[in-house]
Amino acid sequence: MRMFRLNPLVLAMAACTLPMSVYAQDTQDSGDGTVEEVIVTGSFRDSLANAMNIKKNSSGFVDAIVASDIAEFPDNNLAESLQRIPGVAIQRSGGEGRGITVRGLGPAFTTVRLNGMETMSTTGGTDSGVGNNRGRGFDFNTFSSDLFSSLTVHKTNSAEIQEGSLGATVDLKAAQPFDYDGFVFTASGQLGYNDLSEETDPGASFLISNTFGDGIFGALLSVAVTERSVKDEGYSTVRWSNQVSNRFKTVKGQTAGSNGSAGYAQGVTPTNPNDFDLVNGLCLDADKNPATACVWNQPTIQDPSRPFAPRIPRYDSYQHTMERTGASLSLQFRPTDSTEISLDGLFAKFDATRNEVFLQGSLNPGTNLTTGNVLDYEIRDNTLIYANMSGIRLISENRYDEMSTDFSQGTLTLKQDFSDSFRLKAMYGQTKSDFENPIQNTLMMQAENQNFAYDYRNRNKPVLTFGEGAYAAASWKAGAVRQRPQGTLNESEAITVAFEYDLSDNFKLKFGADSKDFDFSTYQFLLGSGEGANGVVLASNPAFIQEYDSGLGEDRPWLIPNRGLIMDEYNFFDAAMVPNYGNTYEVSEETLGAYVQLDFNFELGSIPVRGDIGVRDFETDQTSSGWLNGNLASREYLTFEHSYSDTLPSFNLAIEPVSDFFIKASYSEGISRAAPGSIVPTTTVAATGTTRTISTGNPKLEPTKAKSYDLGAEWYFSEEGLLAITLFKKEIASFVSNSRSSVIYTDTGLPIQAAINACAGAGQPVTSCNQNVDWTVTVPANTPGGDLDGYEISYQQPFTFLPGAFSNFGAILSYTSVESDIDYLSITGEYVKTRPLVGLSDETSSATLYYETETFGGRVSVVERSGYITAAVGTEGSPENGTNGTVNVDAAFSYNLNDNVKFTFEALNLTDEVDDQWVGSEDNQRLSYYHNTGIQYNLGVQYKY
Repeated sequence: MRMFRLNPLVLAMAACTLPMSVYAQDTQDSGDGTVEEVIVTGSFRDSLANAMNIKKNSSGFVDAIVASDIAEFPDNNLAESLQRIPGVAIQRSGGEGRGITVRGLGPAFTTVRLNGMETMSTTGGTDSGVGNNRGRGFDFNTFSSDLFSSLTVHKTNSAEIQEGSLGATVDLKAAQPFDYDGFVFTASGQLGYNDLSEETDPGASFLISNTFGDGIFGALLSVAVTERSVKDEGYSTVRWSNQVSNRFKTVKGQTAGSNGSAGYAQGVTPTNPNDFDLVNGLCLDADKNPATACVWNQPTIQDPSRPFAPRIPRYDSYQHTMERTGASLSLQFRPTDSTEISLDGLFAKFDATRNEVFLQGSLNPGTNLTTGNVLDYEIRDNTLIYANMSGIRLISENRYDEMSTDFSQGTLTLKQDFSDSFRLKAMYGQTKSDFENPIQNTLMMQAENQNFAYDYRNRNKPVLTFGEGAYAAASWKAGAVRQRPQGTLNESEAITVAFEYDLSDNFKLKFGADSKDFDFSTYQFLLGSGEGANGVVLASNPAFIQEYDSGLGEDRPWLIPNRGLIMDEYNFFDAAMVPNYGNTYEVSEETLGAYVQLDFNFELGSIPVRGDIGVRDFETDQTSSGWLNGNLASREYLTFEHSYSDTLPSFNLAIEPVSDFFIKASYSEGISRAAPGSIVPTTTVAATGTTRTISTGNPKLEPTKAKSYDLGAEWYFSEEGLLAITLFKKEIASFVSNSRSSVIYTDTGLPIQAAINACAGAGQPVTSCNQNVDWTVTVPANTPGGDLDGYEISYQQPFTFLPGAFSNFGAILSYTSVESDIDYLSITGEYVKTRPLVGLSDETSSATLYYETETFGGRVSVVERSGYITAAVGTEGSPENGTNGTVNVDAAFSYNLNDNVKFTFEALNLTDEVDDQWVGSEDNQRLSYYHNTGIQYNLGVQYKY
């Protein structure tokens, strides 16, 4: 039975409360997209109305979440707050939102600004969830929502917004003292409980703010601390393969005899894959008739006629712990009515550990699977969906990661009114995100010649059965020792100077310049002695093998390597390390930009018209460095320089033909820079198991560029009511895509010795791993791109027109539909296929039903995201890879005891959604990864003064 457990720390943390959002002020959009003053009220309906006003007063297409709206939504972090906005979908890691996709364009296409400064935040994750973020996507799980007073999503560009976004520009604004009227103190305490991990998690936050000297000086400090323990469990297969090499002896229903009577004999080598009939378990003679004996020991090949089999069917058991600490400090000085100086600091520390335990059958073709009898099986849709086997290698794996992200940002902002018509806003800022993964340690042990069965006939609940040898310590020997410390550092320094001049009551001229220096570096190390058994003898110490009760599969504990003890006993933590040259590189960028923009606001006859037209010009000087042939003694560290520039026009128009009914139109051209890992001259030649891969960067990559068109209608039919529809289109002229194809190694032009070294290091036989066979080559390239089209509908309204208690209800609804056709090319530039953009869900929707009175409030929210592909060209013969859709249901309730104290209860992920990844095709999905993280409950108390 699961028990709800309390501890003294949890009880202590529940003593104080309220996210930082109470009290009210006026809200204005500064024009550059940041919210200058924020309404901070305790009313959920008020916050919705304030966010709606930001949208209404914008000339472009904007959505926002303001003040208590953030704190009132049941969210773990910023990403989960943002998923309430139309067209925004999120990617999760460890049961939390990590990155966002806007209108089908993923995290790499979204620019994030904190307090007006473009920045990056990087965390780590599971291998199935990108792992170490070495891209340009912003990891929102670094921050608690409680630190911010507004989130604004700009879905269209204007000249005053810096280039770099094709999906959206997201502005995150922390609270400032001049947002409030005098002294404010708020505090909150919360404890959470997860029904899968059965752990309780504390959290607390507070904000204190005041202004002095009749509003001349203000100071604000806010702090938020949360802890979470997440159990993350399920199944995975590490891809499926139709490669055939030393595959199973297929003897359905019986064991092979030494004389070959059951379809197998030593010494008979077919010369053609068709000489073995896997479906019927028969050997064939030269005339393709059943023969008495054969053996399958052909070199590794991919044969479309062969059914796909899982490479490593396994049970997965993850344990995550997360500690998130954040703080913001803001000092503001207003010496005169025309001068305002703000110094804002933001700090976040995200510490996490993850323990991954696997029990698995090793069915890799090649050296990992040299024997094996298939005693029974079923083939469905060219997939070996069920197999009962003997003579199989089993692997038990124990991995542990320690990770930390230290984020810091400081900005100094000056606002100066030189006159009633001429103004200046200048900002200088520095930001740093330092991710470190000092321990990424894996111990593996293996048991040979074991019984094993997998059954994927019920895809959502596969069954793995391990023979008795899996539970006997004597069966196991050391397999591999890995230690892979790594890290990623992002640093930025920026200066912006922006001027506004009122040409008249109807026209405003904006112009300015900005400079940004961005430095990125990443590294990884490996054990210098290699990643084999490294002399570990499990039998030398009974404590080297321990029991682990995962709760998965049969009701008995697994045997796993005692990772920490083995590492200590053999001094592996102090062992010599060598760089992993393929994951060690750096990128620097210096960008200068300038813009001019004309804002207009006038009446055409009796019809109000407003908008802006402008142009932005920029130039980026890029330097990238990485290793060529990192696994050779003759390796080189190469540096390439590349420059690119562009001129980007933009236009936004809003017409109000009828009061509170707006027709809006936007056009802009924008760019999105390629990921750092794509533009470095790093080339890696590797062989793992039976795979042979070459991955290389492209320092001459140009940014992705697109033309964007938006047309919409917004009807503000009441003070708090909105109905809006927007049509949007993007013509992606140049898309950066990772092209993957099979190429004979000698055709790549790379040194032959690199292939020889890679094959020898993996222990692959020279018959199947050499320079004359196909290798999988992956390289980023500027492809022709394609079009992205869609529409979104949003609606919000309190039901004040209903009688009695029903008038306290209200609803927020949104729906987004997106389609895209992208041409994917091979490494040689040849057309491969046309498929949707990677990461694009063709449908996203959200719905919130709320109820609010002076004493009680409640909300239920549903967010749905349809499935999407994660690789347009799949791995090991599969057409593509993808992820199935999700439906997340959350709820929140509150009770106001009095004007100062409020109690809250939240329930997140009520449907216990799974992360469901696949390889194959949408019509024939082979399970790749299937995990759930349980339902989260939070109980809190809030106090305000």
